[in-house]
Amino acid sequence: MSRRVDEILSWYEGDDAQTLGNLRRILEQGRTGGTGKLVVLPVDQGFEHGPARSFAANPAGYDPRYHAQLALDAGCSAHALPLGAAQLVAPGFASELPLILKCNSSDSLYVGADPEPAVTAGVEDAVRLGCAAVGFTIYPGSAFRNRMYENLRSLATDAAYAGLPLVVWSYPRGSGVSEQGRTAVDVVAYAAHLACQLGAHIVKVKPPTEMVESPAARKALDKAGVPLGTLADRVRHVVQSAFDGHRIVIFSGGAAKETAAVLEENRQTALGGGSGTIMGRNSFQRPHDEAVQLLHDVMDIHIGTSARQPELATH
Repeated sequence: MSRRVDEILSWYEGDDAQTLGNLRRILEQGRTGGTGKLVVLPVDQGFEHGPARSFAANPAGYDPRYHAQLALDAGCSAHALPLGAAQLVAPGFASELPLILKCNSSDSLYVGADPEPAVTAGVEDAVRLGCAAVGFTIYPGSAFRNRMYENLRSLATDAAYAGLPLVVWSYPRGSGVSEQGRTAVDVVAYAAHLACQLGAHIVKVKPPTEMVESPAARKALDKAGVPLGTLADRVRHVVQSAFDGHRIVIFSGGAAKETAAVLEENRQTALGGGSGTIMGRNSFQRPHDEAVQLLHDVMDIHIGTSARQPELATH
């Protein structure tokens, strides 16, 4: 199965050996290691949504070390977290669990038409803490998107010198897109493409809906006969938009939902050729053992789909 990792790394021939080594570490970590599939545990929700909304359902989660241990216990590929949590977690976990330092975040105390995350950490912090990668959020559609893109490119340059892969959360929002259009299939595909153009090694987007926001995109998709009827169809289009599948694209877990819905969503993203999931609230808000079981079930879906349908795992 490590041949699959070698194939994926060949897509990044412009990167140096240290960056590829850190990317390999993530791809070979945990239960999905070597398959080309990733299941990442992100816990930036306390910053983004507030501690009560994030952790009251499972109070053990108020301690960042709980999440790192959960990621290890479940066999996750990596654990993504903001600076403050990373400073608490890294001394005990960075050597055995790939950490992705989230370098910008938004809080929900202020809600405006055009959000802009604050830059809260940098590559020097990631190096000091022994992280395996850095992460950054952009909001295509916001009036402040260009400043986010410029900040991301600055981070990408620093990360390249330090040999750290770049993970980009590409979440359309702001006055340039409608609320429903944030997850429209054409908008999500555009967001994935933008992240790739800005240097992302791993792109995180939301599962796309059947809505098409742009009339021009609708015309082009209809003319080309691109199928969009199922989530798997739409994921396939998003993955194609990420350099014809030559970048790793993983899909968010989104708001908390019932287990059956989580599993079906992952079946669809796997069938569409997605590289896995980065799933937070749907895992860490459950009790520990239930969360581990759910993460194992999700991993098995992605591993099984990769094994049964190799054409979806080869680009």
